[in-house]
Amino acid sequence: MPLDRRQFLTQAGRLSAGAALGVTALAAQASPNDTVVCAMIGVGGRGNFLIDRITGQENVAIASVCDANRQNLARTAAKLAKLQGRKIKQAGDFRRVLDDRSVDAVFVATPHHWHAPIAVRALDAGKHVYVEKPASHVFHEGRLLVEAARRSKCVLQHGTQMRSSEVTAAAGKVLASGVLGRIKMSKAWGVESRSDHPQPVPDGPVPDYVDYDTWLGPASQRPFNSNRFRSWNRFRDYGNGEIGGDGIHDVDMARWGLGVTTHPVRITAHGSRIHLKGESDFPDNMMVSYQYADDKVLIYENRNFAPYNMHGWDNGNLFYGTQGYMIFSRRGYFQTYLGKKEEEGPGMRGSDGVPRHIQNFFDCVRSGKPTNANAEIAHLSCAVVHLGEIAYRTGRVLRFDPKAEQFPGDDEANALLTKKHRAPWGFTS
Repeated sequence: MPLDRRQFLTQAGRLSAGAALGVTALAAQASPNDTVVCAMIGVGGRGNFLIDRITGQENVAIASVCDANRQNLARTAAKLAKLQGRKIKQAGDFRRVLDDRSVDAVFVATPHHWHAPIAVRALDAGKHVYVEKPASHVFHEGRLLVEAARRSKCVLQHGTQMRSSEVTAAAGKVLASGVLGRIKMSKAWGVESRSDHPQPVPDGPVPDYVDYDTWLGPASQRPFNSNRFRSWNRFRDYGNGEIGGDGIHDVDMARWGLGVTTHPVRITAHGSRIHLKGESDFPDNMMVSYQYADDKVLIYENRNFAPYNMHGWDNGNLFYGTQGYMIFSRRGYFQTYLGKKEEEGPGMRGSDGVPRHIQNFFDCVRSGKPTNANAEIAHLSCAVVHLGEIAYRTGRVLRFDPKAEQFPGDDEANALLTKKHRAPWGFTS
């Protein structure tokens, strides 16, 4: 089939830029030996964590980095240049990355409020996307991600890496075997002890190395405050607190083990501040119960004051069956207990899934197959986070319509499914 002008220019741009990098840019029908050209958007702690693991992947090149913090940007570019033996492009505006036709895939490791606005635009620009958790800052953004992935036909991987662990695969076989009976309930927990939140400080000048307007992006305009900048996940404008910042990993596994592929229909939540001091928009303990239409139940709980583990693990899951139960942890472990005597059944220790998850993303970029944590999976799991937060904020039992993705007759709760994005970072739908 002859190429139209846009296709010709796109392929020509990729080939010329790829030649400048000393690699061959990814083509439509790529072979496993073709190099995937990547960009990292957000090069703070998590971005560098990913870089350290991406650079070990065969036939992968990180061509550019992007961050609103110029110190992070320069430091990471220098590190990558040394690792890869070539100069790295730097950008303060992610749109410059999306305009680069040589880039096949982007990794998004920014604060949460930027995840979906960047990921949707990257998909629409024809880039494959690995987006850190949670993929959405509010519920409605998750639906927009699903729609963008469908229309772009690009792959999306959500950074819930236990989806790719050999431990998860083995545990899944045990759950499917029926040895535990029917799985009726799952629990996700996090009992990592957290330090106090920072004490309030006055607003101050923007550091000369920060493009603050870009950092704010879709968040509301407000003066620079060092607490909000450095501890952004403690504030709703930019983060999702404990349930969305760390709990999403365990919530995702709770939903996976329970075997539910839709939203819950009834949600109740309680949370409070009973231990941690300082400035935060979120509770330091939270208990949420989700009921599904097939009468299955998912429970989430966290206690950020606990110096001890549950069942040996700071983060984990319990899958309750009619004949036995499974203890599972994203630290790379599961063990089953069977019958009234709780006799030990199948179990395993293994990895946390990070290398396999990144490899799965690149395999799917080349093959076009769905990733282990695709956009639909990401939306369903992030929805558990958002619906739990809405139940906590409203302080009452909520009923949800999974098909309409609305709380019937509840304007207050429905308003919390979305948010106002500061121009020009809103969405058309």
